[in-house]
Order: sequence, then structure tokens, then C-alpha cells
Amino acid sequence: MNNRYFAQTQLWRIPQAAIEDSLDEMALDGAKDREGIVLWLGKDSAETTDITHLIRLRGPLVERRKGFINIHPALFNDVADVAIEHGLRLVGQVHSHPPGYGVDLSPTDRMYGIQVPSYLSLVAPDFARTRLPVHDWGVHVYSCEAGFVRLSPEAARRCLEINDGLRPPMLTVGAES
Repeated sequence: MNNRYFAQTQLWRIPQAAIEDSLDEMALDGAKDREGIVLWLGKDSAETTDITHLIRLRGPLVERRKGFINIHPALFNDVADVAIEHGLRLVGQVHSHPPGYGVDLSPTDRMYGIQVPSYLSLVAPDFARTRLPVHDWGVHVYSCEAGFVRLSPEAARRCLEINDGLRPPMLTVGAES
């Protein structure tokens, strides 16, 4: 599919600090025996997407449980406002699964996850408390033709460039509770 609104990303450039900060944020929820999530904002051009900002969600409009995350549409509107304010777009997310759940997307993730071309959806195991290389997580990319496709670790190594770039700012969206 050729879509003038979305780049057909072949390479995501992700600062190592974005991985570390995302894991730290999700582990806070893991310590409470629930899934965590960090949204990633960035810029894309041609076939490359750069992760430039991280979004932590707070307040009553995000519900987290052991095998479930629900983000209220009003909170997504706030995320969109932040993205627009910074000249960015929502390009991906990472969320954690409980121990024993694996790193595949659940049927709920597949049905209700963000379904936008080239959207990157990563799944960190063990409530983000185990520090595995990102290529060994669940790495999924959405396409209109196939839905979410899980990449093999080899394919993930080819399309995820983990670099020593600048630490992306972690922005908070939602009311602190």
C-alpha cells in the first residue's frame, strides 16, 4: 500500500537511552503486578523513523492490570496535542507483559492496538524487569495488508538501529495521581 500520510518505514533509529528509560518506566508498573507502557514520538522520512521523545501516561484515563492496558480516547487526544506541539507523530510504543505471557501480541493487542502503517509495537517480557536485548523482545510492525507482523530476531536486528544518540525527553501526559 502506498500512503502519502505514512512513511513505509524500513529502519527505526532508537537511542539506547530510550530503551533504558522505557524499561525503567514500565518496571514501575511491573512492581505493582501490572503491565506498563511508554509511547514513542518521532519523525519519519522516506524509509527511516527516528524516535525522539517518550511519553509516560498518568492519571485515571489509563487503566493498567496484569494482562491489560486501556488508554481512554481523551488521553490519546492529549498525546496528539503534545505530538503536534513538538512537530512529531506517534510512531510506536513499548508495553510489558507479565511473566509467562511471552512477547507475542495478545488477541486484545492485535484487535485494539494502534493500527497505522509502519507503527512499531514492542513487547518487553517479565513486566520489563528482565533486561534482554530489544531484538529478543516481541517486535511487531503494523501493515494494512497483514495487520501486526512479528519480526524474527534477525529481521529486528536489520530494522532496529539501537544507537548512542541523545537521551529523548520523557514527557508526561495525563494528570498525576
